[in-house]
Amino acid sequence: MMTIDSKEPNMIALNIDGEITSESMAVGLDELIRLSENIENGTMLYTIRNFQFPGLSALAVEFRKLPGLLSLLRKFDRIAVLADAGWIKTGSEIEGKLIPGLEIRAFGLDEEEQALAFLRNS
Repeated sequence: MMTIDSKEPNMIALNIDGEITSESMAVGLDELIRLSENIENGTMLYTIRNFQFPGLSALAVEFRKLPGLLSLLRKFDRIAVLADAGWIKTGSEIEGKLIPGLEIRAFGLDEEEQALAFLRNS
């Protein structure tokens, strides 16, 4: 399941829990693009629980929306990733080092307050 909403002004909360279907991917990515339209120097709280690799149909949806998703990178300065798997946290921090102008830090699921402090202290 994937849900996206505005958590605070200029902050998006993206939540993934378990399987992502092609339908939830399409709805979620459309909502992410819509909610990000007026964001500048934004932040994102990205929570990942019980991660399962998306199926091919869900990945196909993501690839179709890739141009819109790539343009979102310029709208965000910081992303905090809350995850229950070490490899997701490590991968997130590596990704942050590869994308200029975007700082990504990873936290455990029990560290939401620390993640929010990181996002709020720009």
